[in-house]
Amino acid sequence: MADETKNMTPAQRKALRKKSWSFTWRSWAIQASWNYERQMNMGFLYGIAPTLNRLYSKPEDLEKKKAAYQRHMAFYNCTPQTSSFVLGLVTSMEEEYAKDPSSLDPDSINAVKSSLMGPLSGVGDSFFQGTIRILAFSLGINLAQHGSILGPILAMVISLIPSFAVTYWGGQFGYTAGKKYLKILTGGGLMNRVMYLVNIVGLMVIGAMIASMIGITTPIKVGTAFNLQKTLNSIFPQMIPLAFTFLMYWMLRKKVGTGWILLFCIGGGILLSVLGIFA
Repeated sequence: MADETKNMTPAQRKALRKKSWSFTWRSWAIQASWNYERQMNMGFLYGIAPTLNRLYSKPEDLEKKKAAYQRHMAFYNCTPQTSSFVLGLVTSMEEEYAKDPSSLDPDSINAVKSSLMGPLSGVGDSFFQGTIRILAFSLGINLAQHGSILGPILAMVISLIPSFAVTYWGGQFGYTAGKKYLKILTGGGLMNRVMYLVNIVGLMVIGAMIASMIGITTPIKVGTAFNLQKTLNSIFPQMIPLAFTFLMYWMLRKKVGTGWILLFCIGGGILLSVLGIFA
């Protein structure tokens, strides 16, 4: 990152610092409009909105701005501290696309976001939620038990310092690295191959989520010889969760409201469980 910034003019460095602060503050507010359907999508749109407003500020760019806003209303879910990196990278992609629409497929912007959500969430949640927070509050609780006011203060300070550092520098790194490597990708014709790999990673993540997060089994047995769940697993492991995932996808494609889908899942799950079809 130092190599990227040392050749900048003072005005460019000032603009970069301003963007980095924006990535920092807005990524910390990314869960303010969390929703069950698309989770942090509105928070991400809030984070990228200053960029879109700057790129499409003219009245004749209104339709392009609407398309960009709609583009970033897609599903998004990632650790807030590592989301600044995604905001920085996506900002560089949006700037490149606004400058030369023929150089970049807008669908690749959301594809890159989707491919980064899983790895960054895994690293971010493990580091911030599973390590830093536990260490910080373990020390804070120990001091608080001895009547020291430094307990909660120390816990918050220890939690804040790495969060601030990763958020600020991560956003700046995402932006500068994005600028650098987008030129290589678009100039060398590598974007199509990168997007192919990104799609593969995205499908792998979705497949792993289906297998690990959707726990639907059937207790149906016939005597002691036939166990339906074991038979299905021998044919295709996690067949039932996959089938229900495709059913949910089909319902979404048919424009069925999220509320109706939730009611269907809750009501259908209770009914099929009572009937002994699903466990």
